[in-house]
Amino acid sequence: MRVGAFVLAAQFPGQGQGEALHRAVRTAEVAEEAGLDSVWLAEHHFVPYGTCPSAVTLAGLLLGRTQRLRVGTAVSVLPNTHPVALGEQAALLHLLSGGRFSLGVGRGGPWVDLEVFGSGLRAYERDFPESLDLLLRWLRESRVSADGERYRFREVPVVPRPDELIGGSGGPEVVVACTSEKSVRLAAGHGLPMLLGMHCGDEEKAEMVALWRTHAIAAGRTPEEADSAGHVSAGVAQIADDRTEATETLVKAMPGWLREGLEAHVTVDGRHRSMRDPVAYTELLCGLHPVGSPRLAADRLAATAERTGITRFALLVEGSGDLAATEENVRRIGAEVLPQLR
Repeated sequence: MRVGAFVLAAQFPGQGQGEALHRAVRTAEVAEEAGLDSVWLAEHHFVPYGTCPSAVTLAGLLLGRTQRLRVGTAVSVLPNTHPVALGEQAALLHLLSGGRFSLGVGRGGPWVDLEVFGSGLRAYERDFPESLDLLLRWLRESRVSADGERYRFREVPVVPRPDELIGGSGGPEVVVACTSEKSVRLAAGHGLPMLLGMHCGDEEKAEMVALWRTHAIAAGRTPEEADSAGHVSAGVAQIADDRTEATETLVKAMPGWLREGLEAHVTVDGRHRSMRDPVAYTELLCGLHPVGSPRLAADRLAATAERTGITRFALLVEGSGDLAATEENVRRIGAEVLPQLR
């Protein structure tokens, strides 16, 4: 079982953006010290929900500051960037880190980002499959051209080649954030593992894994390949001496952040969107994930692995909104939870 931290660089009420980013960096540094497997970095634009606008840039910094930790994006929003530009960055990080980089990509949302970056609503609604295909070809081939509806260019060489990792083989791992049956089918067709959101319970995640397996085998993967896909389950983790204390920590801090962060999202076309009740959502997350004593946390992770077959976790550890508390939370996961899982 591989347990990592999910880092949003969340800006809690009363905090500055620099404070949020500093906490994100320290979370990764402490995660390595504590023995966690990985950190997964979120990417957002123009909202305090997350203050990191470039997950690959932050990944580069963290790969340089760590020696063992796997660093992944969760996710790089593909409609906001050119697939070749993202592919070049991913190849560079893969090669220079000795293969410790994972590229997580997703479709994002219908946000004003699409207007600001000039990609347009179509990039979100229609073009994600084409963009993903081009990205994967860039990471797997030596020369690439494009003749699609969105991207057209003459054949050019791939530089640097991600398969030229010294002592390794192949390019960086690619993971796809999946929130619908359509995205599950797309990921399965390419044989790519899924990143499943923290709002989903074990039953829903198990159903998505089963659906992915069916489509992956139909696309030519063997049952053995399908069963070893390496899907990632996102969640929340808060360790305390008992469940009440851990829950109170999150219910005290997270709703204010969720309220300000989610309300700040602006749709590109003015479409109506509904927002979860922040307190109810926090309570839901506390019920779904390892929030409580070390024993409870270990049991929750083990139960999720048994029910879903997922053995990789990206856990939001900054839910207290406080740097010292976040560092303590990460250290307790490493010292008190991981040994029970191993």
